[in-house]
Amino acid sequence: MTSPGAHEHDVPLRPGGPAAARPDAGPDFAAALQRLGYQSFRPGQAEAIEVLMQRRRLLLVAPTGGGKSLTFQLPASALPGTTIVLSPLIALMADQVRALEARGVTATFLASTLPGPEIGARLGAMARGHYKLVYVAPERLGAPAFREICRKIPIPLIAVDEAHCISEWGHDFRPEYLQIGELLADLPRARVLACTATATPVVRDEILSRLGLPPDTPQIVRGFARPNLALHVAEEEDRRARERLIDRTIEAALGRGPGARPSGHAAGDMSHGTAIIYAPTRKATEQESVRLVARGWRAEAYHAGMEGPQREQVQARFSRGELDVVVATNAFGMGIDRADVRAVIHLAPPGSIEAYYQEVGRAGRDGLDALGLLLIAPGDLPLRRRLIERGGGDDSPPAPAVVEHKWNTFLELMRWAEGGSCRHDAILRYFGDEGEALGGCGRCDVCRQLSADADDDPEATTLIVRKALSAIARIHRRFGLQAAVSLLRGAADERLERTGLVHTPTFGALREHDAAWLLRLLRRCVVAGWVDFTGDDRPVVVLTDIGRRVMRGELPVRLLLPPRVRPASRDMLPGTGSAGHVPKASSRAHEPGREEPVLDAAALALFERLRAHRMQVASRDGVPPYVVASDRSLRDLALLRPRTRDQLLLAHGIGPAKADKYGAGLLEVIAGAG
Repeated sequence: MTSPGAHEHDVPLRPGGPAAARPDAGPDFAAALQRLGYQSFRPGQAEAIEVLMQRRRLLLVAPTGGGKSLTFQLPASALPGTTIVLSPLIALMADQVRALEARGVTATFLASTLPGPEIGARLGAMARGHYKLVYVAPERLGAPAFREICRKIPIPLIAVDEAHCISEWGHDFRPEYLQIGELLADLPRARVLACTATATPVVRDEILSRLGLPPDTPQIVRGFARPNLALHVAEEEDRRARERLIDRTIEAALGRGPGARPSGHAAGDMSHGTAIIYAPTRKATEQESVRLVARGWRAEAYHAGMEGPQREQVQARFSRGELDVVVATNAFGMGIDRADVRAVIHLAPPGSIEAYYQEVGRAGRDGLDALGLLLIAPGDLPLRRRLIERGGGDDSPPAPAVVEHKWNTFLELMRWAEGGSCRHDAILRYFGDEGEALGGCGRCDVCRQLSADADDDPEATTLIVRKALSAIARIHRRFGLQAAVSLLRGAADERLERTGLVHTPTFGALREHDAAWLLRLLRRCVVAGWVDFTGDDRPVVVLTDIGRRVMRGELPVRLLLPPRVRPASRDMLPGTGSAGHVPKASSRAHEPGREEPVLDAAALALFERLRAHRMQVASRDGVPPYVVASDRSLRDLALLRPRTRDQLLLAHGIGPAKADKYGAGLLEVIAGAG
């Protein structure tokens, strides 16, 4: 489907697509479709091909397994000349080449894994026009021989797969992708298709900027809705409680206990399904796989530290249905071709919503019910901050802008994890695919268990939050969140005694609340941007400038308090709570400062105008679009519609420096919207 936030210049899509409603004679796409082994298009494929043929440029955002490859394979097989496909997934390239050759379409791939003589032979055949498609790993773009051949042969189409890799803010940035813009500049007559499975508006804008494509390039966002996935988040700090929850989730997803095999199925039959557990470290994958094997599950670890043949053996056993569970780092997953993964469990949050949704989206690709469980713990925020500030492990620390952006994308995930509205719909809003929102999926833990008696008294909420922030102000740059909890509860704590904080009015200011609830409240203050952490091995909290203004009553408190009683973890799994019961969501679930706000039609139109302005300013100044404003900032501006500089500063991420540099232009766009 076309993004509900699509640009006004996007092409209206006609039913029937290129095979049924093409205005010119053109290539015979119907014959090409059959030659590739398909009888009909999946939803959205024909329309995407039509836009590509008519406009010669297209940014296609569709989930993994959604059939993006046909969007370039079909035109490539029918158009004269050789199509270039740029992809970082060497194993997937080899699989697609084999499949194309089996259908009679000449294709090959070029990658560093091939011996030199073989690369030379394939380049020679490419120069003679032997191939319809040539898959190329991006590191080959710097080879002079390859670039020279590209200049001499007819190239009707260049497809950039995994296009988010060109964005510094995509979750898998690869520096070699930066050379793609040079290749496109060398071949201005070629059509260009950029494909990615996960890209927010700011990442999409940066993809266009990095590739040198015009701002009016059509963008199609479709297929992110996965209502068959029941998404759940559980906060469990106790190790044994976490293990029990993992075990129950696997049993619920696979429909059996460890060691059992479904009746009527032979060993190795994949129809009973499998599970993937993502762990944050290599050590954790090995520890968890050992535990599961001891429990009776057929489980193995998978991570980048293993030898290549060992990893290949694990993946082969997984593909053949010989494993119940694979416990892996995020190195596992690219090119997974099993449709019957029944559960994806994260032992810790990944770095962004993009990374999370790509990984959890490997469950339930057959359309049947599947589970996604994300485990979080109080230490996730300071740990992630420390990892971000440490960077890639070399001696040079990452640039402050990189730290800020990665921290903010992680906070988006944690904001989503805190709940407050349907998890399914919140993700669709995040990716700009609001047209597929369900108004509540009825399956996620929030839809099933959101407390109907959530505190909805704004005055009470304001008082509680301001007291909480005053505790942060007292321990500013000295201690961590736990010290703030002790201060608010009036609990005995040597640090508070030593520093005299036990004699302040804040000591015991929220003693009526338990420690777990206060910790969740303070974490929500972190994701709202009012509280932050410093780096170092023992992170301490700081009260941000905006947090100080909230504490003083200069800015409104826009926060949904944590529920008074947390649901037990066992109630989070489908089938274990009240059947069919979907609690009424709080009326304040969509407030700014918690998650991506819902934009009405007018706000959505203004958001798109602000996006177009951001692209123009970024191109003018030669900076990435995120430098001008983040997506969240633009969404806030679309809702707030500020008229003055002071009002502009109320939006997320707009500080004095950014207001001075870009504020006048943003205010002009807003004023022009009426």
